[in-house]
Amino acid sequence: MSEISAVSTPGELLAIAVRVAREAAVTARRMRDEAIGDVQTKSTDTDVVTAADKAVERQVVDALLAERPGDGVLGEEYGDSVAVAPGAVRWILDPIDGTVNYLYGLPQYAVSLAAERDGVVVAGVVCNAATGDEWTATLGGGAWRAGRRLSGSVRTTLDQALVGTGFGYDARRRAHQGAVLARLITRVRDIRRLGAAALDLCLVAEGTLDAYFEKGLNLWDHAAGGLIASEAGLIVGGLSGAPAGKQMLVAAPPALFEPLHDALVELDAAGGP
Repeated sequence: MSEISAVSTPGELLAIAVRVAREAAVTARRMRDEAIGDVQTKSTDTDVVTAADKAVERQVVDALLAERPGDGVLGEEYGDSVAVAPGAVRWILDPIDGTVNYLYGLPQYAVSLAAERDGVVVAGVVCNAATGDEWTATLGGGAWRAGRRLSGSVRTTLDQALVGTGFGYDARRRAHQGAVLARLITRVRDIRRLGAAALDLCLVAEGTLDAYFEKGLNLWDHAAGGLIASEAGLIVGGLSGAPAGKQMLVAAPPALFEPLHDALVELDAAGGP
């Protein structure tokens, strides 16, 4: 682990990420029937983790460190593998984003893998393990799906925007989020809740959703998807000048970011538990 891996370009890191994520997606699909029989909970009784989440994360960590032993890996289930030196790469992994969807057999669950150097995400891939759909991006290199460069929605008014969101697992937080949503829904075309933040960000990047916001996301939820959205030309940030993070993440084209941001500030979307 002490060996420093060779410096790589974002494109080279993306190639590694894509290969490893695809292999992990195969494992997630293969394990589903057996994995959903071994389900535990984390923060609340509705916050679930399956045997596949842990197995997929271990597979990805082992694959990355075998190829690049000087790197670190931050994973949702096992945390940081090792502290990394300045200039080294840290991989940020959500082995199965959308575990509840996975548990219920809904086809929105993904492997999300990003490469970060000195606190900046430089490459990322999100692979929908249920369908094989894949989104990628490198810093400064654009966001892509199936050979098509992504550029987000052309919608310009909030009242015509289809907005994605998500909810926390704590009942008190859900109550606050529900109250915010009850007031926001009259100002937008409609709301969608797919249950996988990484996929939400990719759908905003390609324009299938017009905008997206959520409170309570962890870095592994949005590292790869956030880069994909920003490289598609979207603004990805928090509220009142804060960076995207646990308090709030908003992703929208420039024409929609300000009105959605202002509505969320007015409705105290970052407040509550």
